[in-house]
Amino acid sequence: MAAAPGQVRLEQRLRVKIGEAKNLILRNHGSGGQRDVYCCISLDQEEIFRSATAEKTLDMSVFFGEEFQFDIPREFRYLSFYLYDRDRPMKTDKIMGKVSIKKDDLHKYHGKDQWFPITPVDADSEVQGKVHVEVRLIMVRHLNDCCPQHMVEVKILESSDLAVINGSCDPFASVTMVYTNKKQETKRTKAKKKTISPRFDETFRFESSQRVGSQDRETHMYSLVDDDAGFMEVRVALWHDSPAVFGNVFLGEVKIPLTDMGAYEERDAWYFLQPRDSAGKNQRGDLGTLRLNIHYTSDHVLSSQSYDSLRNLILQSTGVEPITTSVAWLLGEVVPQKQDVVQSLTRVFLHHGQVVSFVSAFARHEMSKITDTNTIFRGNTLVSKCIDELMKLVGHHYLRSTLKPTLDLIFRERKPCEIDPTKLQPGESREANLCNLKEYINQILKPIINSALNCPPVMCQIFSELKELANTYFPNEREVRYSVISGFVFLRFFAPAILHPKLFDLTSEPIDPSTQRTLTLLSKTVQSVGNQVSSRTSHQNFRESYMREVFAHCITDKHVEQTRTFLEILSSIPNGSQKAHDTPVILKEGFMIKRAQGRKKFGMKNFKTRFFRLTTNSLTYSKTEGGTPLYVIPVKNILAVERVQESSFKIKNMFQLVQEERTLYIQAMNCVEEKEWMDLLTKVCQYNSHRLKQYHPGAYINSMWLCCKSTSENAPGCSAVSNYLDCDLKVHIDSDREMERLESLLVDNLASLKKLHNMCENAAMYGTTQEVTIGGVILEHPSRTFQSLHSLIASVIQLQQEHRSHQRRMFHSVRYGSKQAPIGDDNYLLLASKFDNSSGTSEVSGPVRKTSSLC
Repeated sequence: MAAAPGQVRLEQRLRVKIGEAKNLILRNHGSGGQRDVYCCISLDQEEIFRSATAEKTLDMSVFFGEEFQFDIPREFRYLSFYLYDRDRPMKTDKIMGKVSIKKDDLHKYHGKDQWFPITPVDADSEVQGKVHVEVRLIMVRHLNDCCPQHMVEVKILESSDLAVINGSCDPFASVTMVYTNKKQETKRTKAKKKTISPRFDETFRFESSQRVGSQDRETHMYSLVDDDAGFMEVRVALWHDSPAVFGNVFLGEVKIPLTDMGAYEERDAWYFLQPRDSAGKNQRGDLGTLRLNIHYTSDHVLSSQSYDSLRNLILQSTGVEPITTSVAWLLGEVVPQKQDVVQSLTRVFLHHGQVVSFVSAFARHEMSKITDTNTIFRGNTLVSKCIDELMKLVGHHYLRSTLKPTLDLIFRERKPCEIDPTKLQPGESREANLCNLKEYINQILKPIINSALNCPPVMCQIFSELKELANTYFPNEREVRYSVISGFVFLRFFAPAILHPKLFDLTSEPIDPSTQRTLTLLSKTVQSVGNQVSSRTSHQNFRESYMREVFAHCITDKHVEQTRTFLEILSSIPNGSQKAHDTPVILKEGFMIKRAQGRKKFGMKNFKTRFFRLTTNSLTYSKTEGGTPLYVIPVKNILAVERVQESSFKIKNMFQLVQEERTLYIQAMNCVEEKEWMDLLTKVCQYNSHRLKQYHPGAYINSMWLCCKSTSENAPGCSAVSNYLDCDLKVHIDSDREMERLESLLVDNLASLKKLHNMCENAAMYGTTQEVTIGGVILEHPSRTFQSLHSLIASVIQLQQEHRSHQRRMFHSVRYGSKQAPIGDDNYLLLASKFDNSSGTSEVSGPVRKTSSLC
């Protein structure tokens, strides 16, 4: 979604690979030393993903090797990884420890393999959320008492984003006054049910035994008559009201000092909840280490027109000769984070309909330099990475329709397929395993060979261009026309998806070691098929002798010809009438909670867990996975997909699917799942001609819409629907977001750009004899490169200035202590420090301070 002129939006993306855990503590109770370990990824206290379980581990190390990536739809303070030990006898999961990284520190570990110490977990440290508190220091004059008395009035207004405890949150607040004589007095609010953002609006008064004397006319301060107890600080703690054996659960606290408050003063502010001072103390700290590779990006996306200059420079790259003087090529060479560059470049060119010409231009340049045809696209060049990224973007549904049925069968049957004699388990037969493997190979290869007509048109166009380039540059080597395509389709597309189905969203289930070994053998076979189409090397020469029988089975003349025919069809330019979605393709499936629709007149409208499946044709739900659908909603009948106000059901992650006859309310399992379901549902119905323009953000409960109080169930909506941009069904690309990502990468490498700019300027203007090189490539036209770099640097500097202006506006418009920047917000303090250093003055304003009157 594009930002409106003058508006800036925050976009966050996370990719993390969980490697392994080492030096874990040993179990101290009897289970043979074995344990089942898994890892959970959480944003603050909200679990987002869970790794597969490493079962029956015997030593102090656990290998996960899983990668997760997702957009982050909300603000957060901590990214955490919790390790759990599944205790089978007790049927409980014991927490082993955690790695918790502050959001502000994520950039320190960006793109690096890093070992993190595993720290203890206790209830006092597991906090999140914020609270709004008003504190007033007033003076009360009692009857027959000439000296007024200090009194503090504490008002708990509301709280937000509290942690969910065992599926619910029933919060209340306790207010503790700490006096200067160390005595304490505690009061509490009423508990609010089933909400993470409660509204309290309760006020508490605390009296001091100190008496106030006369007032100084110059300072307006009162003298103290005696030295009795005064006010030192007020502590506000949030709790989950739990009647269970273990009592109330601590959610976080804030401490507000009072010793510096003057008479008549009032402080009104939001505060981030903090852990207790005792959190993590008296617990062993040597719990082991966890290896992580974290790739976190946070971009403030400006309005679309801000990127016009840089975007035009990039899009013009396809027409620049030679291509090595283009901005896109320079980006790929100057910026060391090539994968980041590739992801954004590919998305931008795809969004603007120029990805085929972009890939073709760069592939032509690479092929023109090739001397050994066996090395074409085998390295991690810019063009090979771009084609990889393109296939991931547009080929997701193609992968699902081609591979998922067979993969589901493998996961369900779990037949052993190990054929390496050194790895056979006791009681296994190599001959029987070989039969199982051959059966799966046939079942995986057949749908691949027969899938050419289902390949996305843009992939077919790319493959057609590659084939024509191979014919142009290598007319006497017919095999090259196959190898340039099979290297991508088999080696970089199908084989990785088979080996790592979770990364390609082909399954969400944990994969046991035996099944993973089967996938490894299948992936090896698919790679070999791709290799042998263009090279008839004898299967006797393969490194693994135990695989020779497998290769002999699947690499026959018949198989090779079938595969070549597949590649020929794949590289034919598709006509405009081809439809990629004639048969329904599953887009997403999983469990969610729905509100029963009460189709019967007196039916109960309670909440039930159902298995949802979204295809290109319909949304269905059933009681169990694979069960008969209880209800089918055709995509063409969806009028709107929007979030539901939390106040409607006091449940988070709720959205609504509006139909002609009724509205279906659905709760996703977490905020990431909610965003993914809503995005997909919106995309599949976006071309419906009868989509609503207005909707009800509240629910229809007790014969009334909670948002606008209208009593008619058929009343027109009271709010405008979200303005989603038109996008392709399979790929939604936020071009402005990708441009901001490229700008951030260029800013990080601006010094390298300027250095190259100066070198090219010297070579162009003064005719220096020293060659200008970049990435080991000699620049043939330094003068043209200088012009491209000059325009590129100017665009980057212009965007930098816009970002500084936005930061300055944001700093001046947001008060420290507001809901947007609660007290304890390090990001705001860093921004304040930045402006302090530049201006030489301190501009940080604290909580709102007002004057109260004498009561």
